[in-house]
Amino acid sequence: MARTHSPHPEPTASIAGHPIHPMLVQFPIVCFTLALVTDITYWQTANLMWAEFSAWLLLAGIALGALAAVFGLIDFVFNQDIRNAGPAWPHAIGNAIVLVLAFLNNLVHARDGWTAVVPWGLTLSALTVAVMLVTAWLGASLVHVHSVGVRDHE
Repeated sequence: MARTHSPHPEPTASIAGHPIHPMLVQFPIVCFTLALVTDITYWQTANLMWAEFSAWLLLAGIALGALAAVFGLIDFVFNQDIRNAGPAWPHAIGNAIVLVLAFLNNLVHARDGWTAVVPWGLTLSALTVAVMLVTAWLGASLVHVHSVGVRDHE
C-alpha cells in the first residue's frame, strides 16, 4: 500500500519515527519538581543535605532541559505546521522561561546555608514548577488537540 501524506505535523527530530523532544523533556520536569520538594524539605528541616540535593537536581534539570530544548527547537524551526499550531509559540517561550528561572535558581542555590534556599531559592523553585505546569499543558495540547507527532498506523 502506498504511503500517503499524513495530516499531522511530523517532528523533524525523531528516532524511528518517535519524536525526541517529548522523550527528553520528562527528565527536567522530574528534576525541577524534585528540586521544589527538596527545597521545601530543607526549609522545614534546615538539613544542608536537602539544599545540596536541590542544587544538583537544578543542574541536572538545566542540562537535560537544554538538550530537550535543542530538539524541540529543531522541530519548531524546521516545521511550519508545528509553528502554526496555536500553543506552539507560548509553549516554546514558556519552556525558555523555565530554563532561565532554573538557571537563576541554580545561581541562588550556589550560596551557602539558609540563604541558598530561603526565601528566593524556594520562590524560584515554585515559580519554575508553576510555569512548567503551564508549558506541559500547552505541550499536551500540541499532541492531543493539534496532533503534533501523532502518526496514523497502517
